[in-house]
Amino acid sequence: MLEEKGKYASATQNRRLVWEKVMWPLILEINTVSFTLEHYKKKRDEVCKELNIPPSKIAGGFVSLLLKGILYKENDLYSIHYRLIPYMRLKASCDYATAVREASTK
Repeated sequence: MLEEKGKYASATQNRRLVWEKVMWPLILEINTVSFTLEHYKKKRDEVCKELNIPPSKIAGGFVSLLLKGILYKENDLYSIHYRLIPYMRLKASCDYATAVREASTK
């Protein structure tokens, strides 16, 4: 029998999935720190089709990244935390754990 994840583990899993499969590849693809909701939705839909999961399954992950301070919203644009910009410029890998650590460093 599979054990159900608690709500915190599930939220972390959604954030991790959205960050590592949608957000970071999107940032590297467009090569800029800012993006629109349309950019995100297009990439999310591609990933969901590829992984055969409904967008609703990962919907909370995006909002959760905003609440964690990894993403910021200003008017109609979203952007990554300023401490993640060097990773983008180097086209470096930036997993979820690294993003959380950088965003929470003062």
